Amino acid sequence: MEQVRVRFAPSPTGPLHMGGVRTALYNYLFAKNNGGTFILRIEDTDQARFVPGAEDYIKQALRWCGFEPDEGPDKPGDCGPYRQSERKEMYRAYADQLIESGHAYIAFDTPEDLEQMRNNLKASGVASPQYNVISRESMKNSLTLPADEVQARVDAGDPYVIRIKMPRNEEIRFEDMIRGWVVVNTSNLDDKVIFKSDGMPTYHLANIVDDHLMRITHVIRGEEWLPSAPLHVKLYECFGWEMPKLAHLPLILRPDGKGKLSKRDGDRLGFPVFPLEWKDPISGEISSGYREKGFFPEAFVNMLAFLGWNPGDERELFRLEELVQEFKIERVGKSGAKFDGDKARWFNQQYLRERDATLLLTDLEPYLRDDQRAQGDDFLVEVIDMMKERSSFVQDILQGEYFFSAPTEYDEKTSQKKWKEGSADLMQGWVEELRKMDDFSEENIDAAFHTYIESKEVGLGQLLPIFRLLVTGQGMGPSMFRIAALLGQDECVSRIELGLSKLS
Repeated sequence: MEQVRVRFAPSPTGPLHMGGVRTALYNYLFAKNNGGTFILRIEDTDQARFVPGAEDYIKQALRWCGFEPDEGPDKPGDCGPYRQSERKEMYRAYADQLIESGHAYIAFDTPEDLEQMRNNLKASGVASPQYNVISRESMKNSLTLPADEVQARVDAGDPYVIRIKMPRNEEIRFEDMIRGWVVVNTSNLDDKVIFKSDGMPTYHLANIVDDHLMRITHVIRGEEWLPSAPLHVKLYECFGWEMPKLAHLPLILRPDGKGKLSKRDGDRLGFPVFPLEWKDPISGEISSGYREKGFFPEAFVNMLAFLGWNPGDERELFRLEELVQEFKIERVGKSGAKFDGDKARWFNQQYLRERDATLLLTDLEPYLRDDQRAQGDDFLVEVIDMMKERSSFVQDILQGEYFFSAPTEYDEKTSQKKWKEGSADLMQGWVEELRKMDDFSEENIDAAFHTYIESKEVGLGQLLPIFRLLVTGQGMGPSMFRIAALLGQDECVSRIELGLSKLS
């Protein structure tokens, strides 16, 4: 196989949607799996939609996810510049080349002319009016106007665009690495604008020229670009260039499977669709991101990889370097992949559970209050170690408020179900046992507890839930003996006596 070179080519028109991040991820994985090069190219030819800060956001998002480009605006190689706006001087020559070879033409039509053309075609019963092989014959372009008039209008500075000249009734065929063979007849295609009146190329021309000059071998992009693929194949043919292999990724769908996942769906259902928080520079609106929600980048990337790809077995947990080893484009499916918010949280939970408690303490730092910090690192690490099995996000660890202060309320369901006649007497006797202990360790508390309930001839379920209720206020949680040992003898006794006075 030739040296693999792939590119992720976003437009800086806003925040990077998770679908875009997945495209970047699959390009990165494909490149690294094949010992190739991953390139970031900023496609900013659409100046009208350019959003300040969007390019920096894209770079930060890729950096957070862990797949930095081998070449790009901040890491130049021999194929730069890597922003299309900095390459704009080169595109006109390629547009002129297509005109000279008879594959493109100049069109002077005004917006009013185009509107009139569409209305006439609709009146004639054409459902989808297009500027194509038939309608172009009645328009103002270099195919219908005399050559001297065309030149005179160009010299006079009349605005014009350059359009591809699609042939009549010709089959365009290409093999997609995911979808197999695709065949489209040119009669169904329009003469797309490839060079705009503002002197900038459209996406189609710039994309093809840049892929050729950057020696791109494989184009891996979203399904939404599949309708444009026949035009791109035709452009390669017109230039006489070798075409990269194409792969069009499936859509990421809403949880109900009905339609493409959007920011509105995320807002409605309570999950982000952007990797990082985004503040709109015009409206000031803030959209939440996976990073700010508390997701680990490893978990986000792992989840994203499975939205369209699978390893062919039951494994689900893959770090980035493991994904690189396993990734094969042939295992990407054609069908849309439904996003599952619960599954996303599950992935984060798995990475949280396997993360060392001392590392989690650093992650937890932004969420800690001063009184919690005052407990000391050893105390906090112990809390983290107990709570991480019951948490999906780092901040969930602090739901165990009882580690830091005595409860003021007691779980009503547990109180009603477990507080019986005689519970207060049982607990009073257990408090006395706790007071007598010289070694207030988890093991000793556990042993003393079982000795006590055996002496009273009561079951575990008669006393342990009440013990937990009075110390923590909760009906469930980590090991009560471990909690008691961490809180200490005096604190446990004090809380039980306070609880007894309230519940009795």
